[in-house]
Amino acid sequence: MHDRDTVGLALLALEEGMTLAGAAEVAGVPLRTVANWAAGRLPRSYAGRRPGPGMMGGEAIDREAERMSAKGLYDPPATGPLAGLEPAQIENILLRAVLADLKAGGWDPASISNRSKCELGERLRLATGLPLRSITGFLRISRSSYEYHRARLGRDRDAALRPLVAAEFEASGGRYGYRRVHAALRRRGVVASEKRVRRVMREEGLEAARPRRRRWSSYAGEEGRAPAPNLLLVDADRDLHDFSAARPGEVLVTDITEFRLPGGAGKVYLSPCVDLFDGDVVAFSAGTSPSKALVAEMLEGAVAATGGGFTLHSDRGWHYRTPDWVRDCAGAGVTRSMSRKGHSPDNAACEGFFGGLKVEFFHGRDWSGVSAEGFVEALSEYIAWYREGRLKAFDEGGGTVYDTIRGRRERLGLTA
Repeated sequence: MHDRDTVGLALLALEEGMTLAGAAEVAGVPLRTVANWAAGRLPRSYAGRRPGPGMMGGEAIDREAERMSAKGLYDPPATGPLAGLEPAQIENILLRAVLADLKAGGWDPASISNRSKCELGERLRLATGLPLRSITGFLRISRSSYEYHRARLGRDRDAALRPLVAAEFEASGGRYGYRRVHAALRRRGVVASEKRVRRVMREEGLEAARPRRRRWSSYAGEEGRAPAPNLLLVDADRDLHDFSAARPGEVLVTDITEFRLPGGAGKVYLSPCVDLFDGDVVAFSAGTSPSKALVAEMLEGAVAATGGGFTLHSDRGWHYRTPDWVRDCAGAGVTRSMSRKGHSPDNAACEGFFGGLKVEFFHGRDWSGVSAEGFVEALSEYIAWYREGRLKAFDEGGGTVYDTIRGRRERLGLTA
């Protein structure tokens, strides 16, 4: 048995031009039921018998509204724009208002909370001037529940959470999205869902920097010695790679990226060595020239940190094909691996590190007045934070765990 208001809402939706399926969704009833109503086969509740309290979804109705007749419930107010209307017209106005709310996405017909009813009720009172008893009776909500939610409509349910979210966002230098902010809050014992954190960040305008579109790319061509084989390529036909490692210091990737500073401050080049086990920056060098000395310094730092004997993958840049580079790698027991010609996805692991680095550290910040030396210092500070303070998502035991690279290694009993 469907109550009178549900039937009226479905019929009104059909009058407004909705399809049978649309009217069924609005009213929250099966399509066949709406088809029967449209054909004139109406239930007794709509033919004159109003449903009792037990037919209203289990929700209590205000005692005052229960004692009112259908005519008294929709009596027009003595003054105002609705004065002089018939009760049926008042009911029709209310039904149209609910239908408009549904079209606007304000309600889910299948699950209307008391708070949502109260929000609609306040809009109806403002628009119609009807007394509260008519509003609560029509919405099927008790007077006490209505007053409870009305007293809380103006309150900010996230007032205590907002400063905590802002603090974690600022602590990351504006780099964290809502997932990492949520993970950081959980580490502090703050209980809040990801959706709630995302909503607060959106409302507060806390948005992590986004990567800029790459305008162009080029390949310098084949120069120098013959390249080494691509040891990370699993299936060339399907372009499958293995960017993983079973233990720290087993497989590393490297490349060089450029930072252009404004105001004629020049350029800074970064040459890192990234561990495929967990994304750790094993070693890096930075300078104002992409020279052989830059990559030699990086290689020396990586060998000192790991003891050598690892596989090192790079692109086909000339730095990695010079006699000095080949000799230094062989002397440290480093196995060389190189990408295919003009195929940047072969070194996607290092390119991904550069992408995140430039989003979190470089783009969206004003570097005016910063010298190359000052930039290198700030870059070094970021990489230290990246290793020891930045939360990273790790897949462990079928779930996602947020931890720092250093913290995870300590937790797993590995040498950082």
